[in-house]
Amino acid sequence: MNERIKKTFTDNKKKLVTFITGGDPSINLSNKIIETIANSGADIIEIGMPFSDPMADGPIIQLSSNRAINKGVNLDDIFSICKKFRNLNNNIPLILMGYYNVILNYGIKNFVNSCKINGVDGLIIVDLQPEEDEELLLETNSNNISLIRLITPTTNSERLKTILKNSSGFLYYVTITGITGQQSVNLNNLKNSIKEVRKYTNLPIVSGFGIKNKKHVNDVCQICDGAVIGSSLIEIIQKNLNDDNKILNNISIFVKELKEGTNI
Repeated sequence: MNERIKKTFTDNKKKLVTFITGGDPSINLSNKIIETIANSGADIIEIGMPFSDPMADGPIIQLSSNRAINKGVNLDDIFSICKKFRNLNNNIPLILMGYYNVILNYGIKNFVNSCKINGVDGLIIVDLQPEEDEELLLETNSNNISLIRLITPTTNSERLKTILKNSSGFLYYVTITGITGQQSVNLNNLKNSIKEVRKYTNLPIVSGFGIKNKKHVNDVCQICDGAVIGSSLIEIIQKNLNDDNKILNNISIFVKELKEGTNI
């Protein structure tokens, strides 16, 4: 397991994981947003790699990806964002989240090497199946970068064993079947599902999709090791595109409030 990720989970406290799209609404403001999120209490930061066809994402995240792409943001820019943050903070894990086509176009070895150089700790590749990850896994293992797997409500026990075989860092449980930012979590279903997953692994489990506020974070953290929130954060950006200070202030207030929800 990557050392920063391992250290983050050693105290057994519940974790707040945040997601934003890198470069949205600009590279400069994106840097400030990530710094604000870190200073406001986030334990792990996921940075989305902009992609033209983010099939698992709802409208809010799709629009954020489009804004970044329209500004010309590419993977080199994402790595520069990671490097800038890592120069300010050497403790909070950085996770890149996105789609495999982006990595293939960049070149797998080049991509993983850039992750290592710029302080990236883990990857979540939404559309990469375990049967097809051998080349990427070889590089991530060689560079101590965690390949974090997604588990869904439809994952059966046999499929779970396949997914867990080379999983590291933590597991990301998708609480709903559908796209990000839509319906809320069914807590009874979540509790039963996490209980089943824990039969097969000791990896920390964080849950995302459908988590929108402090109460949701608290509810999920009573079941899981942490909660992931993205669309509600990005919605703050979307609603205040003409006011950088309002974006930063509102994000700071919101993340602090979400962090309070991890207190169990």
